[in-house]
Amino acid sequence: MLKVDRRVRKSQAAIKMAVIELMIEKDFDQITIQDISDRADVSRRTIYLHYTDKFDLLDKLIEEHITNLREICESTEDDAGYNDMGLVWFEYFENHSLFFSALLASKGSSFFRNQFLAFFIGELEKGNSVSEGESIAAITEGIDVEVQFLGAAIVGVVEWWFKKEKPLPPSVMAERIGALLERNLDTDN
Repeated sequence: MLKVDRRVRKSQAAIKMAVIELMIEKDFDQITIQDISDRADVSRRTIYLHYTDKFDLLDKLIEEHITNLREICESTEDDAGYNDMGLVWFEYFENHSLFFSALLASKGSSFFRNQFLAFFIGELEKGNSVSEGESIAAITEGIDVEVQFLGAAIVGVVEWWFKKEKPLPPSVMAERIGALLERNLDTDN
């Protein structure tokens, strides 16, 4: 049984890596199951055992990374500052740079970009609860705009970072993002 599990994991890893590599070379719409099969050195049947189609494969791949990011954020200390969170994010991006550069550079990346943005908005909203005595409507409206703006800005910065081939280390990126988030989301100002 363990041998089958290992083979399944190896096949799935090869399939995922194949689709990522192919996305670096061409648009997702141009990639076929046969292309993935050839690159992964598995049969088309093996791909269909695990995925409905190439869109299901991409969905599961994106979901896997977003879930990993959420788990890492949840395992980080509750009192972690924006710099600490930024470092966690950018280290993860660097460790999975092939995936992120492929998805952020791909012309068919709007689905990924929307999920990536939703992840950041969710993380930013977690750290911005309304304190006692504040008008929930007034504060929430302001925070919603700021969170949307900053979430989109983070996605844009990550895209820039990969397009420029990671010109700054994760620690510097975390420091800069952290400073911007503190400046713009500190409700005590």
